[in-house]
Amino acid sequence: MIEPDTIKLLRECDAGIKMGVTSINDVLDYVSDDTLRNRLADCKREHDKLKDDIQFLLDKYHDDGKEPDLMAKGMSWMKTNVKLVMNESDETIEDLMTDGCNMGVKSLNRYLNQYKAADEESKDITKRLIGLEEKLAVGMRGYL
Repeated sequence: MIEPDTIKLLRECDAGIKMGVTSINDVLDYVSDDTLRNRLADCKREHDKLKDDIQFLLDKYHDDGKEPDLMAKGMSWMKTNVKLVMNESDETIEDLMTDGCNMGVKSLNRYLNQYKAADEESKDITKRLIGLEEKLAVGMRGYL
């Protein structure tokens, strides 16, 4: 029997990846530096690969996953657009992405602690996602 915590953890990872990919898509057209653009595109591809792993497990458990919270998604979109209108620069994009990554890492760690009974495979996926977010945040430091 599968623990409900496994499905709950996978749903949160699913929502987090969707939020992250949307955030990257929201800023890519504003990036001027090719290295930054490539770093964001690479991160998006890595998120998409992890999304496939999560979707495989969700399908196995006959679950549809989870969409990001509408309020969080709307606030993120508004913050991104307001900041970019005021200062359309790679530094602004870096700031936005770092904030998003830090929020993702914090949330995912909270879910790891909350859903302790989740299976090891789901916990591993969550840790891989945390690693992607941390790696992107560190990569953004060069644009501060």
